[in-house]
Amino acid sequence: MSAVGPLTGFTVAVTAVRRRGELGAALERRGARVVYAPAMRIVAPADDIELHGATKRSLAWSIEVFIATTAVGLRAWLDAASGWGLGEPLLAQLRAATVIAQGPKSFAALRGAGIEVAWTPPSDSASEVLGRLLSEDLSGRRIAVLTHGVPLADLVQTLREAGADVLELSTYRWLPPEDTEPVTRLIAAIEARRVDAVTFTSAPGAAGFLHALRLAPDTVLDALRGELVVAAVGPVAAAPLQALDIPVFQPSRPRLAALVRELSEHIPARRGQTVVAAGHRIEVRGHLVVMDGVEVAMAPGAMSLLRVLLRHPGRVVPRATLRSALSGEDDDEHAIESAVARLRLTLGDSRIVQTVVERGYRLAYEPEHVGPCAHDPTRG
Repeated sequence: MSAVGPLTGFTVAVTAVRRRGELGAALERRGARVVYAPAMRIVAPADDIELHGATKRSLAWSIEVFIATTAVGLRAWLDAASGWGLGEPLLAQLRAATVIAQGPKSFAALRGAGIEVAWTPPSDSASEVLGRLLSEDLSGRRIAVLTHGVPLADLVQTLREAGADVLELSTYRWLPPEDTEPVTRLIAAIEARRVDAVTFTSAPGAAGFLHALRLAPDTVLDALRGELVVAAVGPVAAAPLQALDIPVFQPSRPRLAALVRELSEHIPARRGQTVVAAGHRIEVRGHLVVMDGVEVAMAPGAMSLLRVLLRHPGRVVPRATLRSALSGEDDDEHAIESAVARLRLTLGDSRIVQTVVERGYRLAYEPEHVGPCAHDPTRG
């Protein structure tokens, strides 16, 4: 029998493109069922027709000021330019320009390419870069801005309003996915309450998911704002979701490892339910039950009944209330009795679900034996 991990029984969606395998594998090692639903795709610099065209325009244009906001993007751009036969003239142009590195990584990448850096802000801030440039007369200045996927619209617009001619060069651009079926299936699964958590690792990924969500029923947004765990690796990835009042879980450090580690505690606390009934410790985890440390696969009808009984631990649940959980099944008295019998058979101990004659059924709930680490089953 395989060990029960902290995320065993829970379904977690991964919307990432880059490092999706790393994130998914880490979640699976902790027992999660992972569904992949990329909400965008990345265009690599070497294959980017738009970047190729913008690079040729920059050479004809003769850049005066160059702003590098990405080290990874800079290296990939220079490599792509070399493959296009434009490497040497591009380096010559950048070495002749006034170069600003937004942060220490960009600074190091520029110096590694033999490009002198005129200035870099102490706080790795685009607003400081903008403040520095606006202290000068920008009328007619030719400024190129290199970004990584996310356009710096505010910076570019402000520079243009100050009179500069601005050329945007975007590496690793994000576009809608070519295959939209996975994200469509994810939205349907959220609506059907078949997903416990959705993870985001970038702002474009979150924005792409929200774009796909625009035609979805309001119930999907309600789930994202309610019982579902919505998690982002850091504040940048969380921002588009928070703008729609979606609560977002974030790890203490913006790292994938921290996200997985802390989700392994957060998801069971938010989405799991634990009771002790008839001497058995029963943990309801997403799509399955862990009973006395052993995984128990549950049919949908049995799981629905168990969840209803868990919402009223120890109290009698009328047959009519249980009947409402048997969607798609016959709702007569015999169907209720048969469904309860199947639930008892699955759990392996008929004492767990007690019959209260002419009233309904109840869990043989023993709150005094649950212990301090159990989750409150009355949360629903």
